Amino acid sequence: MAIFRAQEVRQLSDVELQEQMGKLRMELVQHYGKVSAGGSTENTGHIRELRRTIARLMTEQNRRRTV
Repeated sequence: MAIFRAQEVRQLSDVELQEQMGKLRMELVQHYGKVSAGGSTENTGHIRELRRTIARLMTEQNRRRTV
């Protein structure tokens, strides 16, 4: 899944924002599942990037609600 930067997030529509949020959360759950089962992910930094991207998406959603 693609990692979005703040400028890219601002260009997404509300529907696209929701879709990407769902996809990223599912990917994060899958990574956490691998780790909790005793395995390891190929790239441990990817989990951190997923969490940060989800936070960027949530921040943009909240910004749009207040404006």
